[in-house]
Amino acid sequence: MSTIIEQLAEFATGTTAESMPDEVAHASKRVLLDSLGCAVASVGEAGAERGIAYAQILGGDTGPATILGTGKTTSVPGAAFANGELINALDQDSVLPPGHVSPYVLPGVVATAEAQGADGATLLAAVAVAHEMSFRIGKAHDYLRDIKDGVVTIPKVTGYSSTLFGATAAIGMVKGFDAEMMADALGIMGSTMPTNTQGAWIMHAPPTTIKYQLAGGSALASVTAANLAELGHTGDRLILDDREYGFPRFIGTMRWEPASITTDLGSDWRFPRYVSIKPYPHCRVMHALFDGLIDIVDSNDIRPEEIESIQAWGESFVIQPAWTNTVIRNVRDAQFGMTHGLAMAAHRLAPGIEWQQPEAVQNPSVLALMDRTTFNPHPEHAAALANDPAARLSRVEVRARGQVFVQDRNFPKGSPSADPASYMTDEELINKFLHNVEHVVTNDRAGAVVDSVFNLEKLDDFSEVVRLLRA
Repeated sequence: MSTIIEQLAEFATGTTAESMPDEVAHASKRVLLDSLGCAVASVGEAGAERGIAYAQILGGDTGPATILGTGKTTSVPGAAFANGELINALDQDSVLPPGHVSPYVLPGVVATAEAQGADGATLLAAVAVAHEMSFRIGKAHDYLRDIKDGVVTIPKVTGYSSTLFGATAAIGMVKGFDAEMMADALGIMGSTMPTNTQGAWIMHAPPTTIKYQLAGGSALASVTAANLAELGHTGDRLILDDREYGFPRFIGTMRWEPASITTDLGSDWRFPRYVSIKPYPHCRVMHALFDGLIDIVDSNDIRPEEIESIQAWGESFVIQPAWTNTVIRNVRDAQFGMTHGLAMAAHRLAPGIEWQQPEAVQNPSVLALMDRTTFNPHPEHAAALANDPAARLSRVEVRARGQVFVQDRNFPKGSPSADPASYMTDEELINKFLHNVEHVVTNDRAGAVVDSVFNLEKLDDFSEVVRLLRA
């Protein structure tokens, strides 16, 4: 009987753009376009610039792969590192269980596709496989929103290392691996897996600027695994089957349900039903509250100085140091500070890179409003989540002008849900992309990128898209 690794290898090598349902191809194009825009938007952010500098230490300042949003090229490993850091730098990249996926699975395959001049159809299939595989493995183990005894409980060990199987598979697809070499690549990735350190990041404040898990380092690990398999190293094909010594044990999960990895693999594509596009460059846990708060201040034309207080109720598990932190030293502290995010939303800045400009983050008016803002767990959050995995029950109350303005939200904007209005349309996603790249790319070039990505299966050479995103 085939191991899980071998079944994943067969899935990856057997998937083509022509064999995928239309909705899978479309979801893959959306997440690719969004990620490219997030990367370009991040150029100039201090942490992203460190990622670029380290990438050039890794790969030099010339090579076959582009550092997105810049005029710089480097090696494929170097570009994978830099672009992972860029996609995730502002924390506005898409989310998919187990959490962030795209900044881990896309950088290696995008750099590889550019370097090899791969056609768009091959890349499209690789993007889809990477996200599907990551979602399935992520759902097999502990998850941040697991409910135990009616309470949403953060696991002792949590993080995004499981996405790297999908990242490695995508690179192998672009390189043209057969099922045997693909299985070796996945097995190598399994036995060279970075540790999941997100628990420490959550519990220690002020939090590290590395964030929950270094996207660049993880993306680099997937490039390493794929290249080692291509050079002839063999991989551990039992790594996902062995509960005693394999991945479930060393990754630290208390729950392991491998049937979710392989059941109906290739016939039931699951990730499109769960991928969310983020309107705001801020941790997703706050987005439904931002939607309600912005609606209040916009519709009533409330100025920040008029606000006496903001009270918010939202996701119950985030009363933890990384989110409750109020010491805003830098842009990355602001990406997760709950009261800071609410104060920023009340200032009605465009929900994009403007939120992460240092002068906006340290605006005295924003910092003062933080002191008048509180966050509490919503008492019905766990029950709503148990009933619908997309639910993010949220309530915000704004006291201003002697009145109380209230908004309730069930779902944040950008998520597929029971409410059609929560879905981010293609037009809205394109507008987010255009806004994110406008400081680097001309309108004509940005439009050409949009057209190319939405017609990816017809593109002869994906490197043309990456070149359009150079500064």
